[in-house]
Amino acid sequence: MSTWEQKYRKKVTSLKGAAATIKSGDVVGTGLAVGACSPDMYNAIFERHEELRDVWISDTVQIRPSKLYDPEYMAGIDGHINYAPGFATAASRKMGSTRQADFLPCTTFDLADKFSSRADVFIAMVTPPNAQGYVNLGLTNFYTMETIRQGRASGKQRVTIGEVNDQMPTVFGNNWMHISEFDYFVENSKPMPYFGRGEPSEIEKTIAKYVLELINDGDTIQMGIGGIPEAIVSGLKGKKDLGVITEMFPIGLRNLVETGVITNKRKPIHKGVTVATFCMGDQDMYDYVNSNPSCEFYPASYTNSPLVVAQHPNMVAMNMALMVDLSGQINSEGLGHQQISGTGGQLDFMIGSYWSPGGKGITLLSSARKMKDGSLVSGIVPELPIGSPVTVPRTFAQYVITEYGIANLRNKTRRERAKALIAIAHPDLRGELLANMKKNFFPFPSVKNSSPVS
Repeated sequence: MSTWEQKYRKKVTSLKGAAATIKSGDVVGTGLAVGACSPDMYNAIFERHEELRDVWISDTVQIRPSKLYDPEYMAGIDGHINYAPGFATAASRKMGSTRQADFLPCTTFDLADKFSSRADVFIAMVTPPNAQGYVNLGLTNFYTMETIRQGRASGKQRVTIGEVNDQMPTVFGNNWMHISEFDYFVENSKPMPYFGRGEPSEIEKTIAKYVLELINDGDTIQMGIGGIPEAIVSGLKGKKDLGVITEMFPIGLRNLVETGVITNKRKPIHKGVTVATFCMGDQDMYDYVNSNPSCEFYPASYTNSPLVVAQHPNMVAMNMALMVDLSGQINSEGLGHQQISGTGGQLDFMIGSYWSPGGKGITLLSSARKMKDGSLVSGIVPELPIGSPVTVPRTFAQYVITEYGIANLRNKTRRERAKALIAIAHPDLRGELLANMKKNFFPFPSVKNSSPVS
């Protein structure tokens, strides 16, 4: 047995042993999505709730069911163990809607800084060590590597735990860490959770058609998740030599590469390689990225850095939004004080695409959503509801696309933006928006209007 193997065996403990390292007052951080610890680990921590006080758990992009996201259960241990995510998904939204959870505002670019300054204990799911004593972070790098290294360097991170899962794929790039960077390992074999692919709606397909008009051969792309990105991927057939630098590997990556849609050969850096920082998908996706030299992960502070993104000419960034106001403020994460998602990488890629030569930052949203009583609520609003966060400031707003067309807000005044947005709003709601524009963006009726509303 080699020296590193001996050291590794000494660090292996049980779930209960790992949970025993947590002290009252600790903040426990864990990786994003598939890189987070298992529900088994959370349960081991919950078993100690009576003896713990003021412990906070933080994660991002929740995809494994857990009692951590059950408001009723967490209310029963309130004050002992509490929850403060940095991004919300359907799994954890009830926690926010009942105010049982706090929230950590952040972007993907600064997540590692925030987690490393807060976490006393950090837990990441990793592969078993290779022949040289290195574990791979698998399907999630994001903030994990830098949180561990920065937290340990500052002395804030007291305990670092690797949950070793032999079913975790290995992904190349700057995605390896030596066993010496961990204090404990827990071996726990668990299947990878799958992220399902839904069928886009007709509205989403229509929006995707407008988006595809803005994507040219040789562009570099980034896209978020959701029905519209799904429809965009389906419509990319026929495009050539696209490059990818993104937060998450595009769903359908294998097919896009095999058909020549994605070649990455025109990118100025990482030629021939699809670059991302995490992955969620089905088994076909996991099989494709596993030990594939054409797929590489790096920390999000690199992949999502506006400075790095802007180095890619014709960078096309595509992300969803909940609403856009008439001045161009984009809200993609909450209604009032109710947290629905988070900033994610949207702001980072919008800034990067803004300064990319020929770049396009695209915001995708449905013109309206139908309520239970049949009424329509516009996705384009006079102003954001009180308490709603601004994900992308209007200074970086560029293309906004609904099922009624494309509005390019870049280099436009407030009045010009409002007109362009009203033109792609739901037809039944344009009258109200037009009246609001006249009221807020134009002179009072008693003042001569040199720029009449058409």
